Amino acid sequence: MKPNRAKNVLAAGNVAVGHMLMEFATHGLAQMLATADLDFVLIDMEHSPFTSQDVARLVAWFQATEIAPFVRVPMTQYHFIARSLDAGALGVMVPNVKTGAQAKEIVDCVKYAPLGERGVALGGALTGYQTVSPADFLAESNRNTTIICQIESEEGLGNLEAIASTPGVDCLWVGHFDLTNSMGIPGQFDSQRFLDALKLVVDTTRKHGLAAGIQPGNSEQAQQWMGIGYNMISYSADHALYRAAVVQGAAAMRKIATGN
Repeated sequence: MKPNRAKNVLAAGNVAVGHMLMEFATHGLAQMLATADLDFVLIDMEHSPFTSQDVARLVAWFQATEIAPFVRVPMTQYHFIARSLDAGALGVMVPNVKTGAQAKEIVDCVKYAPLGERGVALGGALTGYQTVSPADFLAESNRNTTIICQIESEEGLGNLEAIASTPGVDCLWVGHFDLTNSMGIPGQFDSQRFLDALKLVVDTTRKHGLAAGIQPGNSEQAQQWMGIGYNMISYSADHALYRAAVVQGAAAMRKIATGN
């Protein structure tokens, strides 16, 4: 099974750095991102048009790199989670996890028995189309696969302890826009209430030996949130970075052309 670079980086006490894909699914993307020396990518199915086939193709291309491919599924449903993992993804992110019971349901979908209830189908993409020892592979998959629970509501904040203490959960990830919206302060990332919530999540993850994840949109946010203790960082989304680069580049061209 392909090593989970993000999990290994975190286990060594370092910050895992990744990027979210929401728009682009071209064959060259995996190698391009490999030049950025990323630890992981998040392939989004919640807010993108990506289909299961798109996910399978992206994951296959990332198999040729050291980057760990994770998939953000649309919701807590077995067919989204299991099919992403059977395509070879090394982990899943599940949005808006609100309770310990929901976290346990996610673990059941991801982990094989005796840790969960995931169905077994070997020999395909997840095993590189090779024959493997079932016992060895299932144990390694249980160890190597990452489960990320997004905290995006006040209910989730209120149940942090139950979610974090669920065996098999690896990371609590703040969905900052949704969380502030749930708190009645949409987009107010400098609000003390939001900052207190960020710290509460970090404190809970440290107590349970989990990672704390978040996606800053710029280096200033990254510095602030990493300063609070976040150690699993997805730097922006593909379309946002592309748009920003084109806006900046086009403005520079117009400035040169006009001499202003």
